[in-house]
Amino acid sequence: MNYSRKPAWLKVHLASSKSYHEVRELISHKNLHTVCQSARCPNVGDCWSRRTATFMILGNICTRNCRFCAVEKGTVSPPDPAEPERLAIAVKKLDLRHVVITSVTRDDLPDGGAGHFVHCVNRIRKFCPHCTVELLIPDFKGDQASLKSIFISRPDILNHNLEVVPRLYPKARPMADFDTSLNILKAAKQEKLITKSGMMIGLGETWTEIIDLFSKLVKIKLDLLTIGQYLQPGSKNLPVEKYYHPDEFQELKIFAEKQGIPQVESGPLVRSSYHAQEQLTKIGAKN
Repeated sequence: MNYSRKPAWLKVHLASSKSYHEVRELISHKNLHTVCQSARCPNVGDCWSRRTATFMILGNICTRNCRFCAVEKGTVSPPDPAEPERLAIAVKKLDLRHVVITSVTRDDLPDGGAGHFVHCVNRIRKFCPHCTVELLIPDFKGDQASLKSIFISRPDILNHNLEVVPRLYPKARPMADFDTSLNILKAAKQEKLITKSGMMIGLGETWTEIIDLFSKLVKIKLDLLTIGQYLQPGSKNLPVEKYYHPDEFQELKIFAEKQGIPQVESGPLVRSSYHAQEQLTKIGAKN
């Protein structure tokens, strides 16, 4: 296959719905960031048309140099104390039933930004008590105090992406550690939270390595998993090594669920927060 050209199943249609434009205008008006925009997510049209968005707090500049990611790197600004309030107001105006909150990695902050996450959760629950909250957190360098504050806030879903198989960490995530990330999910499950993680494929992993990762996730009793195709966001990012066919994604979904992961979303355009509310509903029905 010619990896300089995307296969037909990766083509997405541009959005033009009324809801899409309303969401875009509200996010801009409230001076909020979304991972939909910063990470150049291919599903932005679909999600915003459904009036859903994944909000990215703590700015849009990251302190890490993950080689797969489109988020800008550079000099960061102090956290905005008014951001949690603006976020909660936006969630209320959008009338969201489920909100996903993520952030850039802020290694410059003593708590990695954990306290800011908690403030966002508290404000959303005050303004929108019926809205479920999913936190997609960075690793906080494995700091136990930071993680404990996140766990105490009791998000409806605790999401932390492993992103790639262990062997590819030095290549794709040189400032992260696989065991640290796996232990975050393990600790969250021990706190009786619904846990979720996401991975990309197409970066040079083997089929055996993917299956082995499933086994690790079963051992820590992960609840939700997303599997999607890696797409090179820019020339400075890692190239695509393989485009997986939709049938292969379906095969991975079936295998992972048979192994013991209760809910798996797997497809070329699947991303960590894609159809997040539907995933929560499905896992709730199983529990």
